[in-house]
Amino acid sequence: MTSVTTDLNGITTLVEKAKAAQKIADKYSQEEVRRIAASIGWFAVNKAADWADYIYEETKLGDKQSKINRTQARARGIMRDIKDAKTVGVIEEDHEKHLVKIGKPIGVVASLVPMTVPEGVVFIGMMNAIMGRNAMICAPHPRAKKTTIKVVNEIRELFKRLGVPEDLLLCVEEPSLDKTNELMKQCDLVVATGGAGMVKAAYSSGTPAYGVGAGNVVVVIDETADFKSAANNIMEAQVNDLASGCSTENAAVIQEVIYGEVVEEMITAGAYLCNEEEKKKLQAVLWKDGYLNPEVIIKPATIIAEKAGFEIPADKTWLLVEESGIGPEFPFSGEKLSVVVTLYKYDTFDNAIELVNNIQAYSGAGHSCGIHSNDEDRILKYALETKTSRVAVRMPVGKSNAGNWNNGMPFTINLGCGSWGGNITSENITYKHYINTTWVAREIKDFKVPTDEELFGDVMIDKNVF
Repeated sequence: MTSVTTDLNGITTLVEKAKAAQKIADKYSQEEVRRIAASIGWFAVNKAADWADYIYEETKLGDKQSKINRTQARARGIMRDIKDAKTVGVIEEDHEKHLVKIGKPIGVVASLVPMTVPEGVVFIGMMNAIMGRNAMICAPHPRAKKTTIKVVNEIRELFKRLGVPEDLLLCVEEPSLDKTNELMKQCDLVVATGGAGMVKAAYSSGTPAYGVGAGNVVVVIDETADFKSAANNIMEAQVNDLASGCSTENAAVIQEVIYGEVVEEMITAGAYLCNEEEKKKLQAVLWKDGYLNPEVIIKPATIIAEKAGFEIPADKTWLLVEESGIGPEFPFSGEKLSVVVTLYKYDTFDNAIELVNNIQAYSGAGHSCGIHSNDEDRILKYALETKTSRVAVRMPVGKSNAGNWNNGMPFTINLGCGSWGGNITSENITYKHYINTTWVAREIKDFKVPTDEELFGDVMIDKNVF
């Protein structure tokens, strides 16, 4: 009784500290918050290797160099996107409509931190939060608690050196479900990065929330594609932090006539094609009681195979399994958080789109998909007819969705999945989502009301209307 009450009182204390610090930040100018954000970003660039070592030692997940690359690229990319952004005071003017938009803080943000990218969620979240003059409190995943606390404390020390209130960034140091729930209730906005349970809790907290849906990226490869390039792109996504990212390719839907050629290119690119017996063993170890096995995911392919009870050559870096079914009875049709890609065949392009939509209706609704094709009409048809928030064209989806220098997607760590994935937005979550806005409307003196003919056109004489 006493410990629970004390724990929850501790959350109240954190929120009070954050609110006091945010009141000071409320007075900052646009250039002041931009400089603080830039300081966090440059700090992250230089701390990337240290953070990668630390998170790997704590979780034993993923690949260190991938983590370093991701931190440095995202820090630089976020700065690309915010270096001219307006979030303070007048941020937009429409002279024709006599409208002015003003940016204002949200207040205190509760950041739910996953075990996969705790360092990124902390520093990127704080860069976005400070751009809106907000404070942020982190609720760590228990398996990445030490890393989360380390990154938070190091950024707090940075704030101290900058003369910025340290309590603009705080952390729940002994995380629990009760504490996280209480934090979400007391804060002004929740940004939830993690599994479906965490996101559902965020949306159920009664506080405005940005959540993310499950990742289960499916890519289509048609007969016009460069097969070698497609295979290498998928390989790149797989080996990038050992498929820890929600945007990593999980399945490839391949035109049946070219299926054999594409699979051969994948094998040349380091893939190992499992036979039926190996597929069964792999399934038995990847899932336990219907859930992904945390002891196996985000590991090298050789280790996954060893734990499953079969051997693969040392130079094989990702695994392939063939599938035709979709749904709970066919778990390989879902998200795997592993260097495992599920292969499907299709005949017509309409069939390919149907397969993608059915796979993602089971797992990964609204998140992302990709296509390897040189037929622009097909690419547009695919984008129009798939129920997805993002379509990556001839790129590794896992290395392009959240922003990269070779495309124009906004850099982020949070990917909305729209109503398909149960999210409020289908956008990449950026600094724009960390501000409130006030509209100032002035009277248009010389306005002209358009005629009905101008507004409704020939609908007015359509007898079917009445």
